[in-house]
Amino acid sequence: MEEVKGVVKHVLLAKFKEVISAEEVESLIKGYANLVSLIEPMKSFHWGTDVSVENMHQGFTHIFESTFESVEGVSEYIAHPAHVEFADKFIPALEKVVVFDYKPTVIRL
Repeated sequence: MEEVKGVVKHVLLAKFKEVISAEEVESLIKGYANLVSLIEPMKSFHWGTDVSVENMHQGFTHIFESTFESVEGVSEYIAHPAHVEFADKFIPALEKVVVFDYKPTVIRL
């Protein structure tokens, strides 16, 4: 197995509070995506909703994945004023959240 050099994935699983409207969710997702243009170490952003037939989502409805060039880049992102301002709006809209950072590993067969 070979760890991908430098790259770090930042994954956030979320369930929005029921009182948060679909329009508010859409606005928050657009705000999250916009962080890529504001925070240099954040290289990409993807999101989606659960489509699994296994029903093992434990109530989480949305996933957000960001790619960074390093662990230090994630730290810079977390401390960046644009992230702090966004998180002050985003986190209160969530009923539950899990954040997981990892370095992708490639298996060569």
